[in-house]
Amino acid sequence: MSSSSPRSAPSPSHLLRTHQAPVNALCFSDDNERLYSGDQSGTAIITSTRTLRPLASWRPHTDGILGIQEWNGMIFTHGRDNKLHVWRVPSEGTTKLREGAAPLGLPTPELQYSMDVNALNFCRFSLMPLRNEERTEDVQALIAIPNLVESSLADIWTFPSQKRIHAAIGKGGQTEMPSDGRGINSLGIIMSMHLLEHVHPNSSGDTQLRLLCAYENGSVTMWGYMRKGKPISIEGIGWDPLWTAKVHVESVMATAVSRDRTFALSASADHLIGRYDLVNTRSSEDSKTTCTVYRIKNPGNGAIAIRDDGRVCAIGGWDGKVRLYSTKSLKPLGSLDYHKKNAQSVAFARSFDGTLAASDSQDGNNSDDEMTEDEKEERSRWLAVGSMDNRVTIWPLISFEKT
Repeated sequence: MSSSSPRSAPSPSHLLRTHQAPVNALCFSDDNERLYSGDQSGTAIITSTRTLRPLASWRPHTDGILGIQEWNGMIFTHGRDNKLHVWRVPSEGTTKLREGAAPLGLPTPELQYSMDVNALNFCRFSLMPLRNEERTEDVQALIAIPNLVESSLADIWTFPSQKRIHAAIGKGGQTEMPSDGRGINSLGIIMSMHLLEHVHPNSSGDTQLRLLCAYENGSVTMWGYMRKGKPISIEGIGWDPLWTAKVHVESVMATAVSRDRTFALSASADHLIGRYDLVNTRSSEDSKTTCTVYRIKNPGNGAIAIRDDGRVCAIGGWDGKVRLYSTKSLKPLGSLDYHKKNAQSVAFARSFDGTLAASDSQDGNNSDDEMTEDEKEERSRWLAVGSMDNRVTIWPLISFEKT
C-alpha cells in the first residue's frame, strides 16, 4: 500500500480488563516480555506479553500513578501521593509460578527505595541511565522531577544515592518573569520533562546535561547546564535556556523524545503538534528553526509516543481514538478506534534488533517456550493504549517501512 495514503486501521489483538480505574501510564520492558500499567487508583500491574496474564498486581501509591518504567531489574513508579518508589522486578521463579494465578494471588514486588517528590502538576519523572563508564556504586542514573517547592522549576537527583545535584532549574532564566504569588511565573507549571545528555560534535566525547521542559502556557524550553567541572548547582545557577518555542495556545499535555534523542514532539488540547530539533540548534536565536508546527484535524490530544525507529508516532485523543502519524511530515497513517473515553496513555513495544533472543535465558523460559524470530519481530510492532474506560488494548501494527 502506498505511503501517500492512510492505512486501514487494524483491530486490537488483545483487550486487558485487569484494571478497575482509568489507566494513566504504560511501558513495555526492554525485552518486550512484560507490559507495565498504572491506574488512577494507584494500582500497578505487570502483564506477561506471552500469556497476557498478570505476573504481579499491587498498589504502590495511595493516589493515581503518573509514570511507570522498568530499568536494570527495577520498577520505578511515580504517584500523585508525592512519592517515587523503586521496586525489584519479581524473580524468575515467582514469575513462572504465578503466570496462571488469579490476580488476588499475585506477588507484590519488593520495595527497594523511596523518594519524596512534588506531584502537584501531574508531571512524571524522567530517568536517564548513565553510561557504563560513568556509573559508580552510588550513582547509576539521574532522575529529573519537579522542584519540591515550586512546580515551575525542576530538580535532578542521583540514583540510588538520592542526592539532589541540581536544584531549581529554570529559576535563573525566569528571574524577570511575573509571578502569580504562588511562585508560578508566566510559564506556569511544568507539564512534562525529559532529561538527556548532548554529546558535542567534533569533541573528545564532551557532554552537556540538558533538560527539555514543556509548560502550562504552551511553550517548550531546552535548558542546558553550561558549567564545566562543577557537577552540583543550586538556585538554577549554570542552567541557561538554549531555546524556547511557543507552539501551543493551550497547555502542553504530553511530550515525547525519539530514542536517538534527535527530535521531540508535543501535543496539547489544541489541534497543533510541535516538532523540535534537538541537535542542530544551540541558542535562542535559532528557535525559529528549532520547531516546526503542524496542524492536525483533531483537537484534544493528551498522550504521545514515538516508535523506537523514530518514523511513527501515536497520539491519544480525548475522543478515545489513537491516531498514527509520520514523524517526518506528520502525515496521517491511520486511526485506532476502540475506546469511547480518553486514550490517555500510549506505548510502543521496543524495537526488534535480533538481540531479544538472548532475553529468554534471563527470564527463565524453557527452550520449548522460546518464540521464533518472526514472532518476536511481530511483537515488537505492538502498540498499547490505556484509557479512562479502565481498559488496555494492544494493537499489532504494520511496519510502515515507507514512511
